[in-house]
Amino acid sequence: MLPLAVVGNVNVDLIMGPATPWPAPGTEIIVDHDELRVGGAAGNSALVWSALGLEYQFAANTGSDQFGTWLREAFAPHSASWPVVPVGTTLSVGITHPNGERTFFTTRGHLPALDWPQVRDMLDWKALTGGTLLVCGSFLTDALTAQYEALFDHADAHGIRVALDTGWPLEGWTAANCGAARKWLSRSACLLLNEVEATALSGQPEPKEAASALRSLMPAGALVVVKRGPEGALGLGADGGQWLAAAPDVTVIDTIGAGDVFNAAFLAAHSLGKPLKTSLEYGVHIASTAISTLPRRYDAGPGLYLKEDADERA
Repeated sequence: MLPLAVVGNVNVDLIMGPATPWPAPGTEIIVDHDELRVGGAAGNSALVWSALGLEYQFAANTGSDQFGTWLREAFAPHSASWPVVPVGTTLSVGITHPNGERTFFTTRGHLPALDWPQVRDMLDWKALTGGTLLVCGSFLTDALTAQYEALFDHADAHGIRVALDTGWPLEGWTAANCGAARKWLSRSACLLLNEVEATALSGQPEPKEAASALRSLMPAGALVVVKRGPEGALGLGADGGQWLAAAPDVTVIDTIGAGDVFNAAFLAAHSLGKPLKTSLEYGVHIASTAISTLPRRYDAGPGLYLKEDADERA
């Protein structure tokens, strides 16, 4: 199996809901579900790789409070070299709604302090040669994002493919944010966005047209994946061929982090040389399992299949 690594945002997620209607100020409501879990785009992807028994590298940071300690313990031994910032750990409260939508309240916390020199020193770049580096949480890791050019240069020098999931900009897709993201696309081998992000960044109203427009901004041989929630996932291959993986009908508990789960499963299959369609289907399957289970789990069956396949290829 080709090497995998992830860099980006790790934080604490407090999930509560469903809430309807939105409560008036000064009032209180009771909800049926709550869960405190480790999260963030990078954290969610790492959880999947761990659950599937895959080896990977992980570059992140935490705050210096009890939540930071909890995060480092949860991701040990990968967290051994993570920097600890003398601030509170980033906390995201996600309120779910009966229609499947969600509302987030997130603190800035430790994430803006993660920078390129820290990431450079946390990863074994020689061991990652020929593999994939998943870069996520772009609009939350301020210092690192400002130094993306150095990250891309270093990845290129070591023959490492960058898979990019920018996430949603806090200020929306302003002209400046679109310009920055398109610059990152020109250096990325794989783009992983949800449907709203893809259409907003591309300016195209339909997912297929959005994927094609974004693909035109990327290097030769790049992949574009548009995550479509209950509609599954759309993939545009290096040869221009488009594939769609349908999502199964499941009872949804919460969809928070579903795209991050998909990213990890998709890249795991792709790193084993699986065809694009198979990788899309695997990503959709694992994400569908995650959003429909409590406590959240990741289907071990396909995970074992991937592990056996890796053994056969070794």
